[in-house]
Amino acid sequence: MIPLSLAEIAALTGGRQHDITDPEVRITGPVVIDSREAGPGALFAAFAGERVDGHDFAAGAVASGAAAVLATRPVGVPAIVVDDVTRALGALARHVVTALGTQVVALTGSSGKTSTKDLIAQLLERLGPTVWPPGSFNNEIGLPLTALRADESTRHLVLEMGARGIGHIRYLTELTPPRIGVVLNVGTAHVGEFGSRERIAQAKGEMVETLPSADEGGVAVLNADDPLVRAMRSRTRARLILFGEDPEADVRAENVRLTDAGTPAFTLHTPTGCGDVTMRLYGEHHVSNALAAAAVAHQLGMSAGDIADALSSAGSLSRWRMEVTERADGVTVVNDAYNANPDSMRAALRALSAMGRAAQDRGGRTWAVLGEMAELGDEALAEHDAIGRLAVRLNVSKLVAVGGREAAWLDMGAKNEGSWGEESVHVSDAEAAVDLLRDQLRAGDVVLVKASRSVGLERVANALLDGTGEGGGAAR
Repeated sequence: MIPLSLAEIAALTGGRQHDITDPEVRITGPVVIDSREAGPGALFAAFAGERVDGHDFAAGAVASGAAAVLATRPVGVPAIVVDDVTRALGALARHVVTALGTQVVALTGSSGKTSTKDLIAQLLERLGPTVWPPGSFNNEIGLPLTALRADESTRHLVLEMGARGIGHIRYLTELTPPRIGVVLNVGTAHVGEFGSRERIAQAKGEMVETLPSADEGGVAVLNADDPLVRAMRSRTRARLILFGEDPEADVRAENVRLTDAGTPAFTLHTPTGCGDVTMRLYGEHHVSNALAAAAVAHQLGMSAGDIADALSSAGSLSRWRMEVTERADGVTVVNDAYNANPDSMRAALRALSAMGRAAQDRGGRTWAVLGEMAELGDEALAEHDAIGRLAVRLNVSKLVAVGGREAAWLDMGAKNEGSWGEESVHVSDAEAAVDLLRDQLRAGDVVLVKASRSVGLERVANALLDGTGEGGGAAR
């Protein structure tokens, strides 16, 4: 973050100073929301959550070196008291981004946002210092926190933007106005909240509506293979770059295939040249993500050869997204438990199927350990049934459906598809899944673990890899 005095922060946020003896003390460290991350010169933003109130940890943050606290009430240590901490963070982020003039790249989509953000970041780092969010910091708190990590040396700021409703992305773009906006796809994630894919498209399209005009340097990067995204071209004043496998795409892939290991390979074509790409990530769905990243890098001046080389070297920077780990006994665990929707579930199953071809040569089997896909509304029954059926059609050896009603629909869909009997099993929780897997896994098997984040199915992957079902601790 660029250094700001407490007096400046109070003015920018409309806050009141409490217990501050020197208003000219400067914030020189990061802005944090976990008191355990507070260090010299930091600003600790205190949030009152459902289980933990950050205000209770304000004194500890200052004791660890934080210069002050951003809070909604006095806390007995130097604090700037505001009406709304979230809005205050947004005001700070808007000031920092405006002051720095950094190239802001923002992306949205129903699926693949975090993986694509990681790819864009790894490409742009080759062009200069780049800041991007850890994991999925894509809401009204995470996005400002990411932006506030930028400083005078930052050349590129890569931001992921999610939406829970109409107007959310517009609000986020007002905090950190992008010059390059990327829309990946419009799927069925959160369709229960939005009501239809068309409503989702309306929300995602706010990204390109807020971009500067082409004359002002605005660039809209759109997926040519998704009709709802491609139609957004009429909603922007920015210059258009299309990516995809469509022949009309400016940045496109040809000769797409999967290696024996399940990683995609293709020939990349850009307006300035082409290059061969063999990715380290698993699953054909990463081709579209890679093309989006390539389109951004092309716009910022990277050559086709350098883009192809960078994509071939790029890995996953975020946890629990197709993390592939081979145990000492020859069992491979694919931890994709961070989140799930019908589109990403289908992509993960296809990746498992591709990996399974190599596993079968070693006498191994494929296991799909799947849980609920949340927020699907009236489509939930049909979507879970369809995923169960797809597992059969892709010749997944074993399906373990974990959880309640939605898991039962997964299991039912598989069994109703036809030939399956004992190949599909419904278990009540993660612990039951772990017990079953520990008893039946053998060398050469490949296990995919995937569900919506609320299910906490990463406990299965953790247990298979280190013998425990525990995840990370809660922030405070």
